[in-house]
Amino acid sequence: MSLDKKSSVCKLLIVDDSKVSRMRIHAFFTKHCPQWVIQEAESGDEALSLAARDQPDFVTMDVNMPGMSGFETAQMMLMRSQSIRIVMLTANIQESSRKVAASLHLNFLAKPTTEASLQQALDYLLAPAV
Repeated sequence: MSLDKKSSVCKLLIVDDSKVSRMRIHAFFTKHCPQWVIQEAESGDEALSLAARDQPDFVTMDVNMPGMSGFETAQMMLMRSQSIRIVMLTANIQESSRKVAASLHLNFLAKPTTEASLQQALDYLLAPAV
């Protein structure tokens, strides 16, 4: 996207089984990117369904969720659309999780979500694709 993504109409999908986390992430992006269309999913299956239908530009994804993991979900999303930008926001900060994120070329940020970590996520999403 050549336009300023922060003020453009972009689509963000927030994927997290925690309602509180989804609310916190939603509030941050609504404040900083008011033009964005934001959707929420509480599972990998729901996320894949929404992504197939609405084709989000950006995704924030938890790793540990019931059913399909965030990594499995992210991998399936990337197989469908290589242009999608995904940030893993998770309390699962083990080295093995970092390695999986790196192998999928995903940005990886630790929870709990704070203003600073969400700003890092936004900075990554808005950065030019490498």
